[in-house]
Amino acid sequence: MASRFRHAALVGKYQAQGIRTELTEIAEFLLRQGLEVSLESQTALNTGITGFAALTPEQLGRECDLAVVVGGDGTMLGIARQLSRFGTPLVGINQGRLGFITDVNVGQFAEVLAPMLAGEYEEEHRTMLEACVWRDGAVIFDGFALNDVVVSRGATASMVELKVDIGAEFVANFRSDGLIIGSPTGSTAYALSAGGPILHPGIAGWVLVPIAPHDLSNRPIVLPDTGEINIGIVAGRDASVSFDMQSLASLLHGDRVSVRRSEHQVRFLHPRGWSYYATLRRKLHWNSGVN
Repeated sequence: MASRFRHAALVGKYQAQGIRTELTEIAEFLLRQGLEVSLESQTALNTGITGFAALTPEQLGRECDLAVVVGGDGTMLGIARQLSRFGTPLVGINQGRLGFITDVNVGQFAEVLAPMLAGEYEEEHRTMLEACVWRDGAVIFDGFALNDVVVSRGATASMVELKVDIGAEFVANFRSDGLIIGSPTGSTAYALSAGGPILHPGIAGWVLVPIAPHDLSNRPIVLPDTGEINIGIVAGRDASVSFDMQSLASLLHGDRVSVRRSEHQVRFLHPRGWSYYATLRRKLHWNSGVN
């Protein structure tokens, strides 16, 4: 079958044991399918794989029409944020353990990827969060998140007090270890372990989940993703904000974290017949039942 793609970016969790062999096998497979292959620059540098162009994420976004990501969800989160503005579709090959968004088993990549490269796939778009930190009327930090934006206390500090406004309306002051603003994708990540609900990716909403709240009546809430959420730092030492747990900014009293929906979306390609509910059954060990 002829490929409908021209140029594949290959991104790997280069710290993982055995990843060089797996990436080489996948690269050679893609070449046999008629695709040009380029490696993400840090993947190439840290694995020592040669013979392919080594490009930065921006260069990959401009030159490639497909990204194949080998690793776990953390690897996918990192590259997805960088490629989202280019509209590059991503396929995830799971070399990790849980893998909610890397759904092709590494041992079956050839048989699964071959029909996908010929156009036999399910395409899904996922929303992202965009957030910035305001201090004294100026933006001092900004970032994107596919999973979540988390405002939390320091490792050795007591709980923080956070003032939450949605749009122009005051919601509440929360005293807790922090707050999670999660996307539907992130609802099965940190937000789930903190007691939040699972949001189907088709729902245009966020979850706001307090982390270990002082008042047990502070429950998770599902919000529309059309407004802006503002989180003000009222009290507490060493607070910080993180984006997908991969970038971090320190916060001071009076700082405000503003969170809204990003204009960019992440494009995922799944094997034909892929099901979100089947993913939940498999990853969360739900009883699938017998019909």
